[in-house]
Amino acid sequence: MKIVRTIARILAILALMASGSALAQKPIKIGFSMALTGGLAGAGKAALIAMEIWRDDTNKNGGLLGRPVEFVYYDDATQPAKVPAIYTKLLEVDKVDLVVSSYGTNEIAPAMPIVMRKKLVFPSLFGLAVNDEFKYNRYFQIMPSGPEPKTDWSKGFFELAMAQNPKPKTIAIVSADAEFSLNAAGGARKNAQRLGMKIVYDKTYPPSTTDFTPIVRAIQATNPDIVYVGSYPPDSVGMVKAANEVGLAAKMFGGSMVGLQFAAIQKNLGPMLNGIINYDFWVPEPTLDFPGVKEFLAKYQDAAKGKGVDPLGHYLPPYAYAYLQVLGQSVQAVKSLDQAKLAAHMHKTTFDTVVGKVKFGSNGEWAKSRVLFVQFRDVQPNNLEQFAGPGKRIVLHPKEWKSGEIVYPYKK
Repeated sequence: MKIVRTIARILAILALMASGSALAQKPIKIGFSMALTGGLAGAGKAALIAMEIWRDDTNKNGGLLGRPVEFVYYDDATQPAKVPAIYTKLLEVDKVDLVVSSYGTNEIAPAMPIVMRKKLVFPSLFGLAVNDEFKYNRYFQIMPSGPEPKTDWSKGFFELAMAQNPKPKTIAIVSADAEFSLNAAGGARKNAQRLGMKIVYDKTYPPSTTDFTPIVRAIQATNPDIVYVGSYPPDSVGMVKAANEVGLAAKMFGGSMVGLQFAAIQKNLGPMLNGIINYDFWVPEPTLDFPGVKEFLAKYQDAAKGKGVDPLGHYLPPYAYAYLQVLGQSVQAVKSLDQAKLAAHMHKTTFDTVVGKVKFGSNGEWAKSRVLFVQFRDVQPNNLEQFAGPGKRIVLHPKEWKSGEIVYPYKK
């Protein structure tokens, strides 16, 4: 009997060791939706390339908790209505261990109720003020819009304006009738009112708009000192071309124009960009040479060849890599997939990432804003490579990242 019991104990130990080994090799599944078709497909595909670089880098270094990382994702087709079903499937059918968001405000918000019901941490990729409504304490936004995202988003634009002599007194605000653009315009409106500026034009346009010349002519008729635009890529291109056609005479022009960060659009617009002051998150100026960012971009640019995405990858890809860095570092630090422990760690920690140090505030936004305002300078026609290095997008704000002085007024 003693021999039988001994053999039974040995078999039990071996079974435990085998199950532990199997668990160690079981992948950690990270689930998400991503815009791989539709209006945001170019950016979504670029984000996915960056995410896959992080996954491969992580797996080469032993994975997370000694387990390989595996992605489970579906195309949301840039359609917010598809997002809830995708996250429900990820959690109920695919049984993913962790989730992150799709790209963009409109695709992040519909996922929030699903994620909140499961009490999961939710690293999010470029959503403006999404958590203002939900107030979810396990939401973490990688976009550096600041603790009060709606107003912090445009604050630098107005600080630059009010530092000029004479100070501008009037402003035109125009935006697409869509969530991101409305949030950006709403923050600009509050900043203008706080500074005592007179708003002489304040209108939205349908997202289906293709001819922006009448809009710019209407703005020009009000003779504003500065023009603040909230727009998506096709609108941004149309607005810049219309401003050049009309000869917009404002002293500052720009603001929240999505798309002017993308290399193909920069090449397309060329010298029409000169003088515009617009938001950005990373540009190849010497003040923004964060540890690891150049090495990441070299990998991205190699992986992006022939895939119809931004070949330089300055705007979105570093942050798509960084929000997974935050998640991965947290898993390793707490040695667990426990969502409460991960959230607590994310709230208290300053993370080292390819986009610099990241510290979250209580609402999951950055504790301090680092929205850059850059001015296009000396842009030449039909030349993509000019944007690969410094000198074309001068950082004007914030001061600690500044790489040059403003050219003012815009009509120069």
